Amino acid sequence: MNIVVSNVKGGVGKTTTAMYLAAAGAERGWEPVTLVDADRQASSAEWFEARPVAGVDLVEAPSERTVARNMVGDGLVVVDTPPGDERIVRGALDRADAVVIPTRAGGVEFTRVDATLEMLGSATPRGLVITAARLGTNDLDETVQWWSQAKVPIWGIIPERVGIASGPESRLYREGLSLYADVLRKALRRRAR
Repeated sequence: MNIVVSNVKGGVGKTTTAMYLAAAGAERGWEPVTLVDADRQASSAEWFEARPVAGVDLVEAPSERTVARNMVGDGLVVVDTPPGDERIVRGALDRADAVVIPTRAGGVEFTRVDATLEMLGSATPRGLVITAARLGTNDLDETVQWWSQAKVPIWGIIPERVGIASGPESRLYREGLSLYADVLRKALRRRAR
């Protein structure tokens, strides 16, 4: 099962989402679970080295060939894609069983998500995760309404307190694991057959 975490925009929570999805997969008993860091910045690798996740193997794969090589076999593979390398992103998306698109509420986010959606085949299941969400705000309400009207499923809303408590210096928090476990369940239910 290949889950690709992608958005053409940087800074939207791709690495946090990938780390939590891999950890949630390990907690659910998937074996093996592989986290593929396809970004030359190696944010997932840096975080993983500082805070390894039990039951998850890390592969650094900042090329189209190495990403493809690691998206085969059994188990769960979670790919953290780079924001600006279209060849790597397209290569990962072409092999995806499901795509998780992290985004934030408001701003220029809509056009960047649309650009990501345009790269997907119509049969590839996809869902949004609204990261660093400020609950109860107009921005969040408008974002949910926008994507609901566009018929793009929202697989999760991750509160700001979970998004802020992330990165190489942070451990994975129980609330985040619970929220991302729900995103993982939705991705698995909607995976390509």
